[in-house]
Amino acid sequence: MNPIIQIIDGVISIFSMALILWCLLTWFPNINWYDQPWRTLDKIVRPVLAPVKKVIPPIGNIDISAMVLAIALGFIRNILHALF
Repeated sequence: MNPIIQIIDGVISIFSMALILWCLLTWFPNINWYDQPWRTLDKIVRPVLAPVKKVIPPIGNIDISAMVLAIALGFIRNILHALF
C-alpha cells in the first residue's frame, strides 16, 4: 500500500477513535470541557462535526450526526482499502 494512503488511513482511524471517545464523554454532564485533555478533544472533533450537524437535523432530541460521520469515515476507509 502507498505510504500516503497509509498515513491517511491512520489519521482517519485516530479521528474515528477520538469521535467515539467524544461521543461517549458527551453522555456525562459533569465533564468540564474547558479542562485538558477534554478541551483538545473537543477542538479536534467539533469543527469536523459542525458541517454534518448543519446538514442532518436532530431526530426528536437525538443527534445522529456523529453516527453519520463515523459511518462516512468507515466508508472512506473501505474505499481507500479497495482502491489501493
